[in-house]
Amino acid sequence: MTALAIILIAFLGLTFAIHIATSAAVALRSLRAPRPTPATLPKIALLRPVCGVDPFDGETLDSSFTLDYPDFEVIFCAPSASDPACDLVRDLMARHPLVNARLLIGLDAVSGNPKLNNLHKGVAATDAQWLAMADSNLLLPPDYLQQLLAEWRPGTGLVSAPPVGSRASNLWGAVEAAFLNTNQARWQLAADELGFGFAQGKSLFWNRDILMKGGGFAALGRNMAEDVAATKLVRDQGLHVRLTRHLFAQPVGRRQPRAVWERQLRWSKVRRDGFIAIFAAEIAQGPVLPLAAALALVGMDIIPPLALPVLFALWYGVEWALARIAGWSAGWRDLAAWMIRDTMLPALWLATWRDRQFTWRGNEMSHTEVTTGH
Repeated sequence: MTALAIILIAFLGLTFAIHIATSAAVALRSLRAPRPTPATLPKIALLRPVCGVDPFDGETLDSSFTLDYPDFEVIFCAPSASDPACDLVRDLMARHPLVNARLLIGLDAVSGNPKLNNLHKGVAATDAQWLAMADSNLLLPPDYLQQLLAEWRPGTGLVSAPPVGSRASNLWGAVEAAFLNTNQARWQLAADELGFGFAQGKSLFWNRDILMKGGGFAALGRNMAEDVAATKLVRDQGLHVRLTRHLFAQPVGRRQPRAVWERQLRWSKVRRDGFIAIFAAEIAQGPVLPLAAALALVGMDIIPPLALPVLFALWYGVEWALARIAGWSAGWRDLAAWMIRDTMLPALWLATWRDRQFTWRGNEMSHTEVTTGH
C-alpha cells in the first residue's frame, strides 16, 4: 500500500470519526435533564438591540414580556428615533404595562461595532449586576433567564447559546437552518462538552464585574464580532464560556440564495478573524473532502465502489439521527438542505481568504475598523 493510500485512509477515518463523535456527544447532551434553577434569583437586565423590523420581530420581541422570572427589566436599544423598530417596541410595551420595560435611543461610539454602540447605553442605564443580551430575532422561552442562570457555576465567565434555526418556509430557509443547527450548533456544543465553549452573540449572559474587568464594551469591539471578543475576554481572566443545555429558537422563514451566501460568508470571515487556526481546519468539516478521498481509494482499488453510497448514507444518517434526537427539523427538505450546505462549505472557506471586509446592516466592517475603533 502506498503512502498516499495510507494518508487517504487515515483522513477518511478521522473525518468520519469526528463527525460521528461530535454528533453523538451533542445528541446525548440534548437528552440530559436541564440543570436545576438556583435557589437565589437575582435581578437581571435583559438588553435587546433593535434595528429595522424583520418578519418575526413582533413575535420574538414580544417574548421578552412573557418571561416567568420574578425580578427582571427589559431594555430595548434603538440606534435612532426614526428607526421603524421603535414603533413596534412602543406598541409591545403598551400591551404589557406590568412588565418593567423601556426603550433607549442613540449610539455611543465606544467601538467600531454598531451593535455594541447601540447596546452600550443599556448597560449604563441599569443597576442590575446581571446582564442578558439577546438579539432581536431570538425567540425566548418563559424560562430563558432561569436556563442562563442554571449554567453559572464556579469558573464561569459567560453563558451563551447558539441559535436553533426553526420554521424555514422554503428550501433556502432550510439551508440557513442547516448551517445553524447540525453544523454550527453541533460544533459549538461539542466544543463545550470538552470544556472549550465559544460565545455566540445571539445570547450573552454576564456578571457586570467580569465584563468591566475585561475592559467593557471597548474590549468587546476588538474583533469583528462581539462573540469572538467575548470569548477572549473571558478566557483572559482564566474563566470559561459555558453553553446552555438546550438552545433557543431563531425563526428563519424564507431565504434567498444570495442572502444565505452573504450571511454565511460574513460569519466565516468573523471566525477567520477571531480564531484563524481553527478556521483553517474548517475545510475538512463537511463530507466533500472525505468522500473525495474515498473516491480516490476506489480508483486505487483499495476499497470497493459500494463503499461510496454506504459512506454517503452513514454521514447523513448520523446527521439525521442527531437532528431527530435534538428536536431539530429533519425532513426530506432538510436532507437536501444539508447537501446544499455541504457543497457550499468549501467555496465559502476559499472565499473567506480573499479579503476581510463585509457589510452588516449597511455598515462596512473590516478587521482594521473594528480593532482601531474607526
